[in-house]
This record gives sequence, structure tokens and C-alpha cells, in this order.
Amino acid sequence: MLILHSLLRELKEEFANSRKGEERGPWFVYTLLAIILPFVSSRTSNLLRALETVFGFSIKKKKYYRFMASPKIPWKRLWIRLWKQIPEPATNGRLLVALDDFINPKTGKNIFACAKIFDHAAKQNQSKYPWAQNVVCIGLLKVIKGRWACLPVSWRYYHLKKDIEEKRPKYNGKDIPFQSKHNQAAEMLCDVAAVFFEFSILVVTDSWFGNNGLWKPVRQKLGKRIHMLSRLRSNNNLFDEPPVPGKSKRGRPRKYGHKLGSAASLACEYREQAQEYSVNLYGKARTVRAYDRVVMLKSLKCPVRVVWIFRKTQWVALFSTDLTLSIQEIIEYYGARWKIEACFKELKRDIGSAETQTRNSVAVTNHLEFCMMATTLTWVYACRLEKTPSRRHAVNGRSHFAFSDVRRLVAKAAMDDNFPILCPVSRKPGINSLVTAFLRIAA
Repeated sequence: MLILHSLLRELKEEFANSRKGEERGPWFVYTLLAIILPFVSSRTSNLLRALETVFGFSIKKKKYYRFMASPKIPWKRLWIRLWKQIPEPATNGRLLVALDDFINPKTGKNIFACAKIFDHAAKQNQSKYPWAQNVVCIGLLKVIKGRWACLPVSWRYYHLKKDIEEKRPKYNGKDIPFQSKHNQAAEMLCDVAAVFFEFSILVVTDSWFGNNGLWKPVRQKLGKRIHMLSRLRSNNNLFDEPPVPGKSKRGRPRKYGHKLGSAASLACEYREQAQEYSVNLYGKARTVRAYDRVVMLKSLKCPVRVVWIFRKTQWVALFSTDLTLSIQEIIEYYGARWKIEACFKELKRDIGSAETQTRNSVAVTNHLEFCMMATTLTWVYACRLEKTPSRRHAVNGRSHFAFSDVRRLVAKAAMDDNFPILCPVSRKPGINSLVTAFLRIAA
């Protein structure tokens, strides 16, 4: 309970200087708690019902809806406060930041940031162009109580260029300029780097973002502080390192050595030379066969360390611009990238970012901000626990605790009799017993 107090007190203080801060500060922290509760949907109407029924608030519907659509919530300052509360954010002296995008499916028309978005992961019985929001997100990869987790730290809505030209969407009455996903990601990474200025950053991403479209702008702004870990495509051509220029030769020194071949052809060549390594991958100690070599990559115009990982009939080629990373670190960190996909599931299904049908641009943005911050707050709470949470539902092959287990612990701490000291509210009789019954049946 004291952990939750200290976390929420920091966020509540950001409202102290505003005109309505005394009123809106408690609304903000209790709205976060209502989203985290395992038996409450994150729709605005359900959140208001939870504040009244569970926490004993008395708020007029119109007043609360105006708060949820307020453009004056200081999200930037709130996020910086929350980032600074993450204990030991670095892994081996560097920040591991996962980067990817996801879609938030909707059903209603005229919802802000919605469009016909191509879904590359659509199943046969699903539309390949669902009506959805496209969100570019970065998250902090961190080991929490023996398991990897992804804490969302920043995000942007991506608007198609043709939609901006045809529909001219507005946010809070202002035109939205077009930005590519790479430029949006570069801005978010620079914001994180400005707060965690003492650490270097390793961006872990898939092959779609792992190219010069992202590498060039972040390298220009952050210099040698930032590195990239991604996956090679099979047709990427690799080159040897440039030879040492001789004294007798004239002209500009060569930037690249002779062509070695594509990633696929080199995989066939190096398969027999691969060695076995013990790696902590997907929560278990596994043995993998891998081979590494430093080469020049023309798409990034710099040397990279490439690691070929061989399975029975398949192979995967990973590359890192940080040449100091070992083979084991490259494989483990890229394996941890999958946690951002688990983070998207937690956001959309567990927290419920896909459930709201709000239309207003500010209300839509605020709702996703609330969901993102609630997810990060839950993981920060897990970081500060003394004991590892126990897993409630046993799953074959999984021994670590789940996101839902931490949500239950946060809910129990919020229902403590002494918790309202932080934000005093007039509780209704019988509330604690009602919540206890809900927690007992909640998944």
C-alpha cells in the first residue's frame, strides 16, 4: 500500500499548481486505479461508475466527461515523473527500448485517427484492412523479478498521408501535419534520451524499422549515444570492412571492402562454422547454434555485428550497431523484443484500450494515455515489490507471474482502509466487502 502511495503522490503533485488541481488530482489517480482494477472496463461510463461505486466518489456525469476530454491534463510532465520512478531502468549500463506499431480496432465511424489500416497479421477470416487506429509505440525492456517485461513510455497516432490531404484531420482545432513512422519514432526516442541523459540507448526493433529511415535522424540528433538491434532481410547485401589505405595509393579511401554476398548466401556458408551458446531466451536457458561476424551494411552506412542463428532447417540473421555486445546479449535482447507484442495485448485486451468508442480527438487521445500510463504504473509497482508475485493460473511451460497477477495486487492495495489518506473521499459503507467479492471472482 505504501508503494502505491508513493507512486501516485508523485503524479498527483503535477496537478497542484493548476486552478482545478485540488479537484482533478484525486480524479486522475483514482481513474488510473479504476482502469487497473481487474473487473472494470476502461470505457469512460464504466470508469465513472467505478469511481462512484468502488471508491465512493460523487461526481456529476457531465463534469467527469469534461475532465476526460480536457486538453489541459499535463501528460508530458506526468510521463517524465513516471519515467523517473522506474527503479534501475538500465540493463548492463544501457536502456533497452523496444519499438513497434500496432492497430487499435474500432467499430464506430468518425472516431479520431481511424482509417482503413493494412493488418499484416490478419487471419483468413479477418479483414486485411480493418477500421482501426495505427499507433507507433516505444517501450522500456526490463527484467522484473526474473522475467522480461515491456513498459510503454511513449506513443503517437500515425495518420496516413492521403487521409491528411483529403480529410485534413484536426487535434483540438489545429491541423495535424504528416509525419512518417520513422520520424515519430525518432522524436519519441529523443524525448526519452533527454530524460535518461546518463545512459546510452539500444533500440530493439524488427526489420521494418531497422533501416536508415530511423537510423539517420536519431544518429544525427543523439550521436554515438544510440545504437540499433534489429533483424536482417534475407536479400540484404553485406560487405567486408574497408582495407587500411596504403601510403602510395591516391584518391579517396574506400568506405567498403569487397562484397561478401547476401545474408542468405552467407548463412549457407557459415552454417558448419556455427558454435553452441547458452542463452536465456523466452524465460528459459536454451542452447542455440550461432556464428557472428563484423561487416559493413550499406543501408546504414556503418559497421555492424551480424549474428546468424541456425535451427534445424531455418536461420535468422540479427545485427547490432553496438559492436561491444556479445552473441548471447544480441540473441537475448532481440528475444525480449517479443514482450512489446505482449504489451500490446495487455493494452488492448486486459486494460481495454480498444473498448472505448469516444469520438472527440482530445478524449480519444486522453483515453489511450490513461491506458498506457496504467500499464506502466502496474509494472513499476511490480518492480518495487519485495517478493515476487505468485502466478494465480498455472500454464504449462510458464512459471513466471503474469500481468494480471500484478493488477490484483494493485487492486488489493487500493482497497486498503488507509489508502484514502492520499486522496480523501467519503466512502460508502460496504464498499470494501463488495470489492473483495469482485477480486475473488476476477481473472
